[in-house]
Amino acid sequence: MRILLVDAGNTRIKWAYLERGRLGRGRAATHSSWSAATYDRQLFGRARPAHVWATSVAGPGVKHSLAGAARRAGAGVTFVSVPRHGGGVRVGYPEPWRLGVDRFVAAVGAHALFPGMPLCVVGVGTAMTIDLIGADGRHRGGAIIPGPSLMVETLFKGTHGIQRRAQGGTTQRGRGLFARSTRDGVLQGGRYAAAALIDRAVDEGRALLGRRPLVVLTGGGGHVVRPLVRSACVGVPDLVLRGLAVLAQGGGREAGRVISRRPR
Repeated sequence: MRILLVDAGNTRIKWAYLERGRLGRGRAATHSSWSAATYDRQLFGRARPAHVWATSVAGPGVKHSLAGAARRAGAGVTFVSVPRHGGGVRVGYPEPWRLGVDRFVAAVGAHALFPGMPLCVVGVGTAMTIDLIGADGRHRGGAIIPGPSLMVETLFKGTHGIQRRAQGGTTQRGRGLFARSTRDGVLQGGRYAAAALIDRAVDEGRALLGRRPLVVLTGGGGHVVRPLVRSACVGVPDLVLRGLAVLAQGGGREAGRVISRRPR
């Protein structure tokens, strides 16, 4: 069965096909201005899947558009919800639904890729999330801060002096943390703050689990943070899609909620 996997974030959407247990080449785009017809054209085209597995943190409008596009393509669609346990991961929140679905699915993907290893799963997007996963798949909790881009945006919007001094001028990033222009100082500050929190999370994870967790980094801003992380770190850009593949292949009976079935 051919399955379309969809990861809809606040700004960007990623998708790939899963066929015979193999994950195909992923694609990504900014989807904030897409109509239902655009979802149909971009995600489905002529390649009609039997079913869609999706995760979305982009609000009910995107879910509605995705479900409508799937119906027009003759496919059922399952939106993942966060269970107590699924895909080898046991959620540590007392109320599992309060954990972001993208964080849960990323944890499933990371645990499947690196079985038997403690992990810090880090998603760098509009927000930056860090989740600690034990070697046994137990979710030990997490942290959320503004992502580097949101840190920059907040400073520019909320401080007149910094905003004025950061406009125009030359780029003088300098070495390491210490930039030589206001704009680069803001950019470097956001990136280094994110990297420092990741390293702190690894230290606290080691104290809690008795082993240093591996950092598994994903998200659109991961590439600007990764070079600054001192801890052992791997980048997996399609981590949520990999987690969806695990759930779609039988690991997500507790996590899936079918809202539209393929017409008979």
